[in-house]
Amino acid sequence: MTVSGNYACLPPVRILWINPVGFSAYDQPMADVIAQIKQPSTTVELVSLHTDTSPDNLEYRTFESTIIRETVELARYAAVNGFDGAVIGCFYDPALPDAREISGDTVVVAPCEASLRVAMRLSNHFSVIVGQKFWIEQMTARVREYGCEDRLASMRSIDCPVCQMQVDPPRTRKQIYEAARLAVEEDGAESIILGCTMEFGHFRELQEQLGVPVIDPVFAAFKDCEFAAGLKAAYGWKPSRVGSCVAPSEADLARFKIFQRPTPIGNRVLVPAA
Repeated sequence: MTVSGNYACLPPVRILWINPVGFSAYDQPMADVIAQIKQPSTTVELVSLHTDTSPDNLEYRTFESTIIRETVELARYAAVNGFDGAVIGCFYDPALPDAREISGDTVVVAPCEASLRVAMRLSNHFSVIVGQKFWIEQMTARVREYGCEDRLASMRSIDCPVCQMQVDPPRTRKQIYEAARLAVEEDGAESIILGCTMEFGHFRELQEQLGVPVIDPVFAAFKDCEFAAGLKAAYGWKPSRVGSCVAPSEADLARFKIFQRPTPIGNRVLVPAA
């Protein structure tokens, strides 16, 4: 069989990283992390939301409910502006199916789903380290929705709200280590998933200490999106728009005056290609 074309490497891609809160303090630190891990040819636009409310976290379902519309609007923004991929940067994966429906040719990825894919390639049983105990019910439901509950060894909490995770990194890392150690020693975890994007910056040291894979959801989501975006750009592997994947018609969007207001971007950080 003869295969034509240049398949040696994937082409340059553009990725939209959505920080799904109306709070911009996390934007530059997250952009700095992405700048370190992206391919040189990848361009990233990182945005946070312009919303009527401005929570600095989505720990509660009430907070999450306030950003659904804006997140979907940014998926539409990605489609209209030719982004190859987009990431919804919260481990709850808020509005992921909704965003995928309206994303056009843009591949949409989120941290929980991406991290689970990595964990299941590397181990038979994983544990998730969450910030607070009340997250566990919703995160377990998400794992169940993705068909991975039989591989879930446990969820363990570090009793730390999102807003405190980057205040004292050594303290946070120690808390994560203790929870993860118990997950490995007592729960049978063979890999660890950090269950919040604000737990970034710790996985390498934790991995060395624990002796098991430790998956950072920022890394997992971004690299998953970057790879999928490259496959889309190179081979045309873009979201299906038939059957259950059909999107609303442009006529209906216009008739119901959806996406008529300005794109709800509050802050923007560009991470350029090299």
